[in-house]
Amino acid sequence: MFSEPAKIISQLDLQSGSRVAELGAGSGAYTLAAARAVGEHGKVFAVEVQKELLGRLEREARAQRTFNIETLWGDAEQAGGTHLADSACDAVIIANVLFQASDKGALAREAARLLKGRGRVLVVDWAGSYGGAGPAPSAVVSKQKAQEIFQSAGFAFERAVDAGAQHYGMILRKK
Repeated sequence: MFSEPAKIISQLDLQSGSRVAELGAGSGAYTLAAARAVGEHGKVFAVEVQKELLGRLEREARAQRTFNIETLWGDAEQAGGTHLADSACDAVIIANVLFQASDKGALAREAARLLKGRGRVLVVDWAGSYGGAGPAPSAVVSKQKAQEIFQSAGFAFERAVDAGAQHYGMILRKK
């Protein structure tokens, strides 16, 4: 495994009862870790554009007896494309998605729209291509570039997080 979602999520300091969205939930490893962190009174919205991945995540959540996840088919690169209300979340997770996004600024703006005042976004992405293990070299988004994208969308850098050897991670706070 290239990253350890539970270890990374623990650095976000999610509180019991928090509402969290993962944009580009994919296989759901971060969604499931966040669901455990927010507890039964919390809620995690798993937003994914690929419907078949949502079905797989729903089955995995049931198998793990995790019932505080709501899956949503949506496009996080469109304003309102997540189908969640403004200020609906305490935190947003964007893990291994930035390198795939065609409109990275729109993704950051949608995260900002979803967050309550001073809410936080956790960004985790590939630090390099690693000989093809990661994305194509042209798709890699540097840590500095990622920070600039989110700062342009109204976020302030809060701190770096340990995301493993092949990834970088950071927490930014909505201004």
